[in-house]
Formats: sequence, C-alpha cells, structure tokens
Amino acid sequence: MNKSAFEAPLVFKLALDALGQQSDFVPFRPGVEISQLYRNEASGASAALLRYAPGASVPEHVHEGYEHVLVLEGEQRDHRGSYPAGTLVVNPPGTRHAVSSAQGCIALLIWQSPVRFIEAPAEAIGVRDGRDAARAR
Repeated sequence: MNKSAFEAPLVFKLALDALGQQSDFVPFRPGVEISQLYRNEASGASAALLRYAPGASVPEHVHEGYEHVLVLEGEQRDHRGSYPAGTLVVNPPGTRHAVSSAQGCIALLIWQSPVRFIEAPAEAIGVRDGRDAARAR
C-alpha cells in the first residue's frame, strides 16, 4: 500500500544559525527568496522559508485559508505591527496585508491554501515552487 506524503510525518531539521547561507532559495519577489518545504497540489496546503533582503517587501494579498508565520531571524512588519524573531503570527482566512522587512528576515510560512495577491488576482503563493513563483512575477 502506497503512503502519500501526508500520511507520514515530514521532518525538517533547520540549522537556524545557518539559514542565511542556505543555497536552495530561489527568487520569489524582488529582494525576497523562497525555499519550498512541501506543497500538496490537491489541498493547496504548503510550507516554505522566505528570506527577505533588507528593505524588501511582499505586496498586499488576501488569505484564502490560515497562514502561520514564524519569524526565525530579523524582523517582519505589516500594518498591524512589527514581529521580531521568535514571533508566531496567525493570519485567519479573509485577512489581508502587505509585508516588509527593514533589516531583512527569514520566516517559516505555513499556508492552509494559497494566498491571492491584490495586484494580480490570478497570482497565488503557497502552492508553487520557487521556479513557478519566479515565472509568475
């Protein structure tokens, strides 16, 4: 009997002190790179590490499902406040925001379903790998 990736646990060992040096990040947005950890095409659920260069941002988008953001390094900001390393932010379905990082950051993001960018409704993150995301820019 074949097991899908979601019938068995996915285990990731992140060397937090070396995240900035990882080479499996690919361009996502200007100044923002992505390292896709997993994605489920059927449900849209996915997880990724996002690495922001100083001053980089991700434009306004709407959450179609829950988004969990764990800031691992640096600080992230949206219209509600600033989130330093160690902060867990849970964005419920229907919420929207734009995200920036003045000094740069690395964050773990877990999406229940893809997000929809306000600037281009057909564009979504959370289910694409970095190569697809780079082509969608």
